[in-house]
Amino acid sequence: MRWDGQTIDASDDAMLPGLASNRGFVRSVTTPEFAGVTFHEVLAKSALNRVGGHDGGVWGWTINPYRGCSHACVYCFARPTHAYLEFDAGADFDRQIVVKTNVSEVLTRELARPSWDRHPVALGTNTDPYQRAEGRYRLMPGIIRALADSGTPFSILTKGTLLRRDIPILVEAAERVPVDLAMSIAVYDDDLQQSVEPGTPSTAARLATVRAVRDAGLDCSVFLMPILPYVTDTKAHLTDAVGRAAAAGATSVVFSALHLKPGVKPWFMDWLGRRHPDLVERYRRMYLNAAYAPRDYRRWLSERMRPILADHGLPMGRVDPATGSMGFHDGSPLKRAAASFGDEVGEAQGATAAAATPVAPAAAARILPAVGAPAVPTAVSPTAAGRARGDLDVAAGSAVTLF
Repeated sequence: MRWDGQTIDASDDAMLPGLASNRGFVRSVTTPEFAGVTFHEVLAKSALNRVGGHDGGVWGWTINPYRGCSHACVYCFARPTHAYLEFDAGADFDRQIVVKTNVSEVLTRELARPSWDRHPVALGTNTDPYQRAEGRYRLMPGIIRALADSGTPFSILTKGTLLRRDIPILVEAAERVPVDLAMSIAVYDDDLQQSVEPGTPSTAARLATVRAVRDAGLDCSVFLMPILPYVTDTKAHLTDAVGRAAAAGATSVVFSALHLKPGVKPWFMDWLGRRHPDLVERYRRMYLNAAYAPRDYRRWLSERMRPILADHGLPMGRVDPATGSMGFHDGSPLKRAAASFGDEVGEAQGATAAAATPVAPAAAARILPAVGAPAVPTAVSPTAAGRARGDLDVAAGSAVTLF
Protein backbone atom coordinates (compact mmCIF):
# COMPACT_ATOMS: atom_id res chain seq x y z
CA MET A 1 0.00 0.00 0.00
CA ARG A 2 1.02 3.64 -0.28
CA TRP A 3 2.88 3.63 3.05
CA ASP A 4 5.25 0.83 1.97
CA GLY A 5 8.83 1.74 1.21
CA GLN A 6 8.83 5.01 3.11
CA THR A 7 12.42 5.27 4.23
CA ILE A 8 13.81 8.38 5.80
CA ASP A 9 14.57 11.18 3.33
CA ALA A 10 13.30 9.23 0.31
CA SER A 11 11.26 11.15 -2.24
CA ASP A 12 8.48 9.77 -4.43
CA ASP A 13 5.68 11.73 -6.05
CA ALA A 14 3.38 8.72 -5.83
CA MET A 15 3.58 8.49 -2.06
CA LEU A 16 1.03 9.46 0.54
CA PRO A 17 -0.89 12.49 -0.76
CA GLY A 18 0.11 15.79 0.79
CA LEU A 19 3.71 14.91 1.56
CA ALA A 20 6.62 16.64 -0.15
CA SER A 21 8.89 13.68 0.57
CA ASN A 22 9.15 10.74 2.91
CA ARG A 23 10.38 13.21 5.48
CA GLY A 24 6.68 13.99 5.80
CA PHE A 25 5.89 10.62 7.33
CA VAL A 26 6.72 11.00 11.00
CA ARG A 27 5.49 7.84 12.72
CA SER A 28 2.55 5.54 13.33
CA VAL A 29 1.26 5.58 16.89
CA THR A 30 -0.97 3.32 18.95
CA THR A 31 -1.99 4.04 22.52
CA PRO A 32 -4.17 2.33 25.15
CA GLU A 33 -6.33 5.45 25.25
CA PHE A 34 -7.49 4.66 21.70
CA ALA A 35 -7.70 0.88 21.63
CA GLY A 36 -7.64 -0.47 18.09
CA VAL A 37 -6.83 2.92 16.52
CA THR A 38 -3.56 3.75 14.76
CA PHE A 39 -2.55 7.37 14.20
CA HIS A 40 -0.30 8.02 11.22
CA GLU A 41 1.45 11.32 11.91
CA VAL A 42 2.48 13.20 8.79
CA LEU A 43 3.92 16.57 7.84
CA ALA A 44 1.55 17.88 5.21
CA LYS A 45 2.67 20.04 2.33
CA SER A 46 -0.62 21.93 2.13
CA ALA A 47 -3.46 22.85 4.47
CA LEU A 48 -5.96 24.70 2.29
CA ASN A 49 -7.97 22.55 -0.11
CA ARG A 50 -9.34 24.25 -3.19
CA VAL A 51 -12.79 23.08 -4.29
CA GLY A 52 -12.96 23.79 -8.01
CA GLY A 53 -15.94 24.82 -10.09
CA HIS A 54 -16.89 23.31 -13.44
CA ASP A 55 -15.74 26.45 -15.24
CA GLY A 56 -12.30 26.37 -13.69
CA GLY A 57 -13.17 28.88 -10.98
CA VAL A 58 -13.06 28.32 -7.24
CA TRP A 59 -16.19 27.17 -5.42
CA GLY A 60 -14.69 27.20 -1.98
CA TRP A 61 -11.88 26.31 0.40
CA THR A 62 -11.68 23.71 3.14
CA ILE A 63 -9.21 22.46 5.75
CA ASN A 64 -9.03 18.85 6.96
CA PRO A 65 -6.61 18.30 9.86
CA TYR A 66 -7.41 14.57 9.91
CA ARG A 67 -8.04 11.82 7.39
CA GLY A 68 -10.30 8.99 8.57
CA CYS A 69 -12.60 9.45 11.56
CA SER A 70 -12.98 7.54 14.81
CA HIS A 71 -16.61 8.65 15.05
CA ALA A 72 -17.22 5.55 12.90
CA CYS A 73 -20.61 6.71 11.55
CA VAL A 74 -21.83 3.87 9.34
CA TYR A 75 -23.39 6.35 6.87
CA CYS A 76 -20.39 8.67 6.51
CA PHE A 77 -20.05 9.85 2.91
CA ALA A 78 -16.28 10.30 3.29
CA ARG A 79 -15.51 6.60 3.71
CA PRO A 80 -14.52 6.03 0.06
CA THR A 81 -11.80 8.66 0.34
CA HIS A 82 -9.73 6.29 2.48
CA ALA A 83 -9.30 3.97 -0.48
CA TYR A 84 -6.98 6.55 -2.05
CA LEU A 85 -4.40 5.56 0.55
CA GLU A 86 -5.23 1.90 -0.08
CA PHE A 87 -7.01 1.66 3.23
CA ASP A 88 -10.49 0.18 3.15
CA ALA A 89 -13.62 2.30 3.52
CA GLY A 90 -14.91 0.25 6.43
CA ALA A 91 -12.89 -0.55 9.54
CA ASP A 92 -9.75 1.23 8.31
CA PHE A 93 -11.65 4.49 7.92
CA ASP A 94 -12.60 4.23 11.61
CA ARG A 95 -9.24 3.03 12.91
CA GLN A 96 -6.44 4.26 10.62
CA ILE A 97 -6.33 8.00 11.21
CA VAL A 98 -3.95 10.29 9.33
CA VAL A 99 -2.93 13.33 11.40
CA LYS A 100 -1.43 16.46 9.79
CA THR A 101 0.67 17.45 12.77
CA ASN A 102 2.00 20.62 11.16
CA VAL A 103 -1.28 21.83 9.68
CA SER A 104 -1.45 25.15 11.56
CA GLU A 105 2.10 26.12 10.60
CA VAL A 106 1.49 25.28 6.94
CA LEU A 107 -1.82 27.14 7.04
CA THR A 108 -0.19 30.24 8.49
CA ARG A 109 2.24 30.33 5.58
CA GLU A 110 -0.51 29.81 3.00
CA LEU A 111 -2.69 32.55 4.48
CA ALA A 112 0.23 34.97 4.37
CA ARG A 113 0.59 34.71 0.60
CA PRO A 114 -0.26 37.92 -1.27
CA SER A 115 -2.55 35.90 -3.52
CA TRP A 116 -4.80 34.80 -0.64
CA ASP A 117 -8.07 36.74 -0.91
CA ARG A 118 -9.54 35.73 2.46
CA HIS A 119 -12.23 33.50 1.01
CA PRO A 120 -14.40 31.86 3.69
CA VAL A 121 -12.95 28.50 4.72
CA ALA A 122 -14.97 25.48 5.91
CA LEU A 123 -13.84 22.88 8.44
CA GLY A 124 -15.65 19.61 9.12
CA THR A 125 -16.85 19.06 5.57
CA ASN A 126 -14.99 15.76 5.16
CA THR A 127 -13.83 14.21 8.43
CA ASP A 128 -14.51 15.76 11.82
CA PRO A 129 -11.90 18.24 13.13
CA TYR A 130 -13.11 17.57 16.69
CA GLN A 131 -12.99 13.79 16.62
CA ARG A 132 -11.36 12.16 19.64
CA ALA A 133 -7.83 12.53 18.24
CA GLU A 134 -8.14 16.29 18.60
CA GLY A 135 -7.98 15.88 22.37
CA ARG A 136 -4.50 14.47 21.92
CA TYR A 137 -3.15 16.57 19.05
CA ARG A 138 -4.80 19.96 19.69
CA LEU A 139 -4.60 21.11 16.07
CA MET A 140 -7.71 23.28 16.03
CA PRO A 141 -6.57 26.15 18.30
CA GLY A 142 -3.69 26.89 15.94
CA ILE A 143 -5.95 26.66 12.90
CA ILE A 144 -8.52 29.01 14.43
CA ARG A 145 -5.88 31.56 15.40
CA ALA A 146 -4.24 31.41 11.97
CA LEU A 147 -7.56 32.08 10.24
CA ALA A 148 -8.50 34.91 12.59
CA ASP A 149 -5.05 36.50 12.43
CA SER A 150 -5.22 36.54 8.64
CA GLY A 151 -8.72 38.03 8.54
CA THR A 152 -10.21 34.88 6.99
CA PRO A 153 -13.86 34.04 7.78
CA PHE A 154 -14.51 30.39 8.60
CA SER A 155 -17.13 27.83 9.57
CA ILE A 156 -16.93 24.64 11.64
CA LEU A 157 -19.26 21.66 11.44
CA THR A 158 -18.70 18.93 14.02
CA LYS A 159 -20.15 16.13 16.10
CA GLY A 160 -17.39 16.60 18.66
CA THR A 161 -17.96 18.09 22.08
CA LEU A 162 -14.26 19.01 22.17
CA LEU A 163 -15.48 22.19 20.49
CA ARG A 164 -16.31 23.42 24.00
CA ARG A 165 -12.60 23.55 24.84
CA ASP A 166 -12.08 26.13 22.11
CA ILE A 167 -15.09 28.35 22.77
CA PRO A 168 -12.95 31.13 24.30
CA ILE A 169 -10.70 31.12 21.21
CA LEU A 170 -13.74 31.12 18.93
CA VAL A 171 -15.25 34.06 20.79
CA GLU A 172 -12.01 36.00 20.28
CA ALA A 173 -11.91 35.01 16.62
CA ALA A 174 -15.51 36.12 16.11
CA GLU A 175 -14.53 39.60 17.23
CA ARG A 176 -12.18 39.78 14.25
CA VAL A 177 -13.76 37.68 11.48
CA PRO A 178 -17.17 36.14 10.72
CA VAL A 179 -17.45 32.69 12.34
CA ASP A 180 -20.26 30.16 11.77
CA LEU A 181 -20.61 27.06 13.94
CA ALA A 182 -22.84 24.01 13.60
CA MET A 183 -23.31 20.78 15.52
CA SER A 184 -24.29 17.65 13.61
CA ILE A 185 -26.92 15.72 15.59
CA ALA A 186 -28.82 13.19 13.50
CA VAL A 187 -30.22 10.67 16.00
CA TYR A 188 -32.13 11.39 19.21
CA ASP A 189 -32.65 7.80 20.36
CA ASP A 190 -29.67 6.89 22.58
CA ASP A 191 -29.52 3.20 21.72
CA LEU A 192 -29.80 3.85 17.98
CA GLN A 193 -27.28 6.68 18.15
CA GLN A 194 -24.63 4.44 19.72
CA SER A 195 -25.31 1.79 17.09
CA VAL A 196 -25.12 3.98 14.00
CA GLU A 197 -22.51 6.47 15.33
CA PRO A 198 -20.57 4.36 17.85
CA GLY A 199 -17.61 6.72 18.23
CA THR A 200 -19.53 9.95 18.73
CA PRO A 201 -20.46 11.81 21.90
CA SER A 202 -24.01 11.31 23.09
CA THR A 203 -26.87 13.39 21.73
CA ALA A 204 -27.27 15.04 25.14
CA ALA A 205 -23.59 16.00 25.22
CA ARG A 206 -23.79 17.55 21.75
CA LEU A 207 -26.92 19.50 22.66
CA ALA A 208 -25.11 20.74 25.76
CA THR A 209 -22.32 21.94 23.46
CA VAL A 210 -24.86 23.88 21.39
CA ARG A 211 -26.06 25.52 24.60
CA ALA A 212 -22.49 26.34 25.64
CA VAL A 213 -21.82 27.99 22.28
CA ARG A 214 -25.01 30.01 22.51
CA ASP A 215 -24.27 31.02 26.12
CA ALA A 216 -20.95 32.37 24.86
CA GLY A 217 -22.82 34.66 22.48
CA LEU A 218 -22.19 32.78 19.24
CA ASP A 219 -24.75 31.38 16.81
CA CYS A 220 -24.94 27.61 16.39
CA SER A 221 -26.93 25.66 13.80
CA VAL A 222 -27.96 22.02 14.16
CA PHE A 223 -27.55 19.62 11.25
CA LEU A 224 -30.33 17.04 11.51
CA MET A 225 -28.81 14.73 8.96
CA PRO A 226 -28.94 12.16 7.71
CA ILE A 227 -32.57 11.36 8.37
CA LEU A 228 -32.84 7.59 7.95
CA PRO A 229 -35.96 6.54 5.99
CA TYR A 230 -38.36 4.44 8.08
CA VAL A 231 -36.04 4.73 11.10
CA THR A 232 -35.66 8.36 12.19
CA ASP A 233 -38.27 9.98 9.97
CA THR A 234 -41.26 9.44 12.26
CA LYS A 235 -43.13 12.53 13.32
CA ALA A 236 -42.39 11.70 16.95
CA HIS A 237 -38.64 11.46 16.41
CA LEU A 238 -38.43 14.59 14.28
CA THR A 239 -40.57 16.60 16.69
CA ASP A 240 -38.41 15.48 19.60
CA ALA A 241 -35.25 16.31 17.65
CA VAL A 242 -36.31 19.80 16.65
CA GLY A 243 -37.73 20.50 20.09
CA ARG A 244 -34.51 19.54 21.81
CA ALA A 245 -32.44 21.53 19.34
CA ALA A 246 -34.62 24.57 19.95
CA ALA A 247 -34.38 24.12 23.72
CA ALA A 248 -30.58 24.04 23.41
CA GLY A 249 -30.69 27.40 21.65
CA ALA A 250 -30.02 26.32 18.06
CA THR A 251 -30.31 29.25 15.68
CA SER A 252 -31.35 27.15 12.66
CA VAL A 253 -31.77 23.54 11.54
CA VAL A 254 -30.57 21.92 8.33
CA PHE A 255 -32.00 18.53 7.38
CA SER A 256 -31.71 15.97 4.62
CA ALA A 257 -32.41 12.33 3.87
CA LEU A 258 -29.76 9.64 3.81
CA HIS A 259 -27.39 9.69 0.84
CA LEU A 260 -25.60 6.44 -0.01
CA LYS A 261 -22.79 6.95 -2.47
CA PRO A 262 -20.75 4.04 -3.85
CA GLY A 263 -18.34 2.78 -1.22
CA VAL A 264 -20.65 3.77 1.62
CA LYS A 265 -23.66 1.70 0.60
CA PRO A 266 -22.19 -1.76 1.38
CA TRP A 267 -21.01 -0.66 4.83
CA PHE A 268 -24.36 0.91 5.68
CA MET A 269 -26.38 -2.00 4.29
CA ASP A 270 -24.39 -4.42 6.41
CA TRP A 271 -25.34 -2.41 9.49
CA LEU A 272 -28.96 -2.21 8.35
CA GLY A 273 -29.11 -5.98 7.88
CA ARG A 274 -27.97 -6.49 11.44
CA ARG A 275 -30.05 -3.76 13.04
CA HIS A 276 -33.16 -3.56 10.81
CA PRO A 277 -33.28 -6.63 8.56
CA ASP A 278 -36.92 -5.92 7.78
CA LEU A 279 -35.88 -2.70 6.00
CA VAL A 280 -33.20 -4.12 3.74
CA GLU A 281 -35.47 -4.65 0.74
CA ARG A 282 -37.05 -1.22 1.09
CA TYR A 283 -33.63 0.40 1.08
CA ARG A 284 -32.49 -1.65 -1.89
CA ARG A 285 -35.46 -0.39 -3.85
CA MET A 286 -34.93 3.20 -2.73
CA TYR A 287 -31.19 3.28 -3.47
CA LEU A 288 -30.97 0.61 -6.18
CA ASN A 289 -29.56 2.80 -8.93
CA ALA A 290 -29.09 6.07 -7.10
CA ALA A 291 -27.18 7.59 -4.23
CA TYR A 292 -30.03 9.93 -3.27
CA ALA A 293 -33.37 9.06 -1.77
CA PRO A 294 -36.19 9.29 -4.35
CA ARG A 295 -37.46 12.79 -4.99
CA ASP A 296 -40.96 11.86 -3.82
CA TYR A 297 -39.53 10.80 -0.49
CA ARG A 298 -37.52 14.00 -0.15
CA ARG A 299 -40.60 16.04 -0.94
CA TRP A 300 -42.59 14.09 1.65
CA LEU A 301 -39.84 14.64 4.23
CA SER A 302 -39.77 18.36 3.54
CA GLU A 303 -43.53 18.61 3.98
CA ARG A 304 -43.23 16.79 7.28
CA MET A 305 -40.39 18.95 8.55
CA ARG A 306 -41.64 22.42 7.66
CA PRO A 307 -44.49 22.62 10.20
CA ILE A 308 -42.31 21.08 12.91
CA LEU A 309 -39.68 23.76 12.39
CA ALA A 310 -42.37 26.45 12.30
CA ASP A 311 -43.91 25.18 15.54
CA HIS A 312 -40.56 25.62 17.29
CA GLY A 313 -39.73 28.93 15.67
CA LEU A 314 -36.61 27.61 13.98
CA PRO A 315 -35.56 28.74 10.50
CA MET A 316 -34.27 26.27 7.97
CA GLY A 317 -30.55 26.82 7.51
CA ARG A 318 -28.81 26.80 4.16
CA VAL A 319 -25.47 25.37 3.17
CA ASP A 320 -23.00 26.22 0.46
CA PRO A 321 -23.15 23.30 -2.01
CA ALA A 322 -19.43 23.21 -2.63
CA THR A 323 -17.80 23.41 0.77
CA GLY A 324 -20.54 22.22 3.08
CA SER A 325 -20.23 25.48 5.00
CA MET A 326 -23.37 26.61 6.75
CA GLY A 327 -22.15 30.14 6.27
CA PHE A 328 -23.95 31.14 3.11
CA HIS A 329 -27.56 31.30 4.26
CA ASP A 330 -29.36 34.62 4.13
CA GLY A 331 -28.13 36.98 6.81
CA SER A 332 -25.12 34.83 7.65
CA PRO A 333 -21.90 36.66 8.51
CA LEU A 334 -20.01 34.39 6.14
CA LYS A 335 -22.35 35.19 3.28
CA ARG A 336 -21.88 38.89 3.94
CA ALA A 337 -18.13 38.36 4.10
CA ALA A 338 -18.08 36.49 0.81
CA ALA A 339 -20.18 39.14 -0.86
CA SER A 340 -17.82 41.83 0.36
CA PHE A 341 -14.94 40.31 -1.58
CA GLY A 342 -16.75 40.98 -4.85
CA ASP A 343 -14.98 38.07 -6.52
CA GLU A 344 -16.56 35.33 -8.57
CA VAL A 345 -16.59 32.93 -5.64
CA GLY A 346 -18.50 35.16 -3.30
CA GLU A 347 -20.90 36.19 -6.04
CA ALA A 348 -21.55 32.65 -7.26
CA GLN A 349 -21.96 31.14 -3.83
CA GLY A 350 -24.02 33.96 -2.45
CA ALA A 351 -26.37 33.86 -5.42
CA THR A 352 -26.71 30.10 -5.19
CA ALA A 353 -27.53 30.21 -1.49
CA ALA A 354 -30.02 33.03 -1.85
CA ALA A 355 -31.93 31.21 -4.58
CA ALA A 356 -31.71 27.67 -3.29
CA THR A 357 -33.26 25.49 -0.67
CA PRO A 358 -31.06 24.07 2.09
CA VAL A 359 -28.23 21.85 1.02
CA ALA A 360 -26.60 19.33 3.25
CA PRO A 361 -22.99 19.68 4.10
CA ALA A 362 -21.65 18.67 0.82
CA ALA A 363 -18.38 17.24 1.92
CA ALA A 364 -16.15 19.28 -0.25
CA ALA A 365 -12.67 18.45 0.94
CA ARG A 366 -9.81 17.05 -1.01
CA ILE A 367 -7.59 14.47 0.58
CA LEU A 368 -4.14 15.72 1.56
CA PRO A 369 -3.41 17.10 -1.95
CA ALA A 370 -0.76 14.95 -3.55
CA VAL A 371 2.64 16.10 -4.67
CA GLY A 372 3.03 15.37 -8.35
CA ALA A 373 -0.23 13.44 -8.36
CA PRO A 374 -3.61 14.58 -9.66
CA ALA A 375 -5.88 16.24 -7.13
CA VAL A 376 -8.61 13.82 -6.20
CA PRO A 377 -12.06 15.24 -5.44
CA THR A 378 -13.06 12.98 -2.63
CA ALA A 379 -16.21 13.96 -0.89
CA VAL A 380 -17.73 16.72 -2.93
CA SER A 381 -21.50 16.65 -2.65
CA PRO A 382 -21.96 17.73 -6.25
CA THR A 383 -19.66 14.95 -7.44
CA ALA A 384 -18.91 16.99 -10.52
CA ALA A 385 -18.82 20.70 -9.96
CA GLY A 386 -21.21 21.17 -12.83
CA ARG A 387 -23.83 19.27 -10.84
CA ALA A 388 -23.57 21.51 -7.82
CA ARG A 389 -26.51 23.72 -8.65
CA GLY A 390 -28.59 20.73 -9.70
CA ASP A 391 -28.16 19.19 -6.27
CA LEU A 392 -30.19 21.99 -4.76
CA ASP A 393 -33.54 20.25 -4.60
CA VAL A 394 -35.90 23.16 -5.11
CA ALA A 395 -38.85 20.92 -5.92
CA ALA A 396 -38.54 18.87 -2.75
CA GLY A 397 -37.66 21.88 -0.64
CA SER A 398 -34.97 20.02 1.25
CA ALA A 399 -31.30 19.21 1.10
CA VAL A 400 -30.29 16.35 -1.11
CA THR A 401 -27.18 15.07 0.60
CA LEU A 402 -26.01 14.33 4.08
CA PHE A 403 -23.19 14.62 6.53
